[in-house]
Amino acid sequence: MKAAIYARISTKNTHQDLDTQLLATRAYCERAGFTIVAEYLDSGISGATTKRPGLDKLMKGAHLRLFDVVVVARFDRFARSVRHLITALEEFQALGIQFVSLAESVDTSTPMGKAMFTVIAAIAELERNIIRERVMAGIERARRQGKRFGAPRKIFDHDEARRLHKAGKSLREIALRCQVSKDTIRKLLVPSLQC
Repeated sequence: MKAAIYARISTKNTHQDLDTQLLATRAYCERAGFTIVAEYLDSGISGATTKRPGLDKLMKGAHLRLFDVVVVARFDRFARSVRHLITALEEFQALGIQFVSLAESVDTSTPMGKAMFTVIAAIAELERNIIRERVMAGIERARRQGKRFGAPRKIFDHDEARRLHKAGKSLREIALRCQVSKDTIRKLLVPSLQC
């Protein structure tokens, strides 16, 4: 199998170097009989950063099917969150690429690794559902309390707008004077325009 190694050290851990991760992942690949075809590295980049040059190249390589397996030292060196990890693992699975994380002993090519992936995915889905339920409950509570959603309505003098309209001013001129949009003026004056 062709293997890609990914390693990262963050800005917080400047006393570390990539060699610690690389030695472990290379040794694993050798024991497993994998041929290392690429090493994707990010040095001095936080895991919370969405754009990581090494990780971006790894994902492009995955889509080009340059390798069969991705090997990392640990989950937190690869993914910035559980959601990111699940998304990446699902992407790898769709592409037929295996994933190995040494510290967590996860290898998606094995039955146990697939089971671990299923558990992690189920926990991530549970987390998404709980967040969704909380948001919906908050919206429902706000509605019951009479709160409105969307942009607040601009307060302006309706009588002044009507007076300007009767004086022959255009909708645009009235909107400028009242400091509201032309559509707002049109909605106000539509009944009087129809009379």
